[in-house]
Amino acid sequence: MMTRQNTKDPQVFWRDYEAQLGEQVLAYALGRYIRGWEGFKAPLWGLLIATSRGFRFHHFPHESWIEAISRTTWGGNAPQERLIFIPQERLIAVDLREETSWWKKLFTPQPPLLVIRYRDDADQEQELLAETEKKAAALLPALEQNRREP
Repeated sequence: MMTRQNTKDPQVFWRDYEAQLGEQVLAYALGRYIRGWEGFKAPLWGLLIATSRGFRFHHFPHESWIEAISRTTWGGNAPQERLIFIPQERLIAVDLREETSWWKKLFTPQPPLLVIRYRDDADQEQELLAETEKKAAALLPALEQNRREP
């Protein structure tokens, strides 16, 4: 389990993250999980990460002070860290869908949609969707290269 440290240096964070995983981080972007993984409720913000072993979505728990007071007053559980890992051998295809119509971009802007097709534990094809930022385009070549390597 990855714990957040009070550091403002992203290089230190990523170095520690790689050391904890035992994998190289190839690319990352901020994203919002939409659907496609059993047991996850949407929406859920986190990091979309291409590593040397596959794809990861990592949600770091957070809670506002109002939520914390409400939870301690009325009961409930604190937010939990959530992880998705799809090994490279289970990746089928990765795509970043962006709106191309300038009319739609102007009047109904939507963030790019990361679409990952993969095989689940039962060998059934599934599709994971996450809204993301344009920076997520760097995930595609990293995951595609990973998918082709044995």
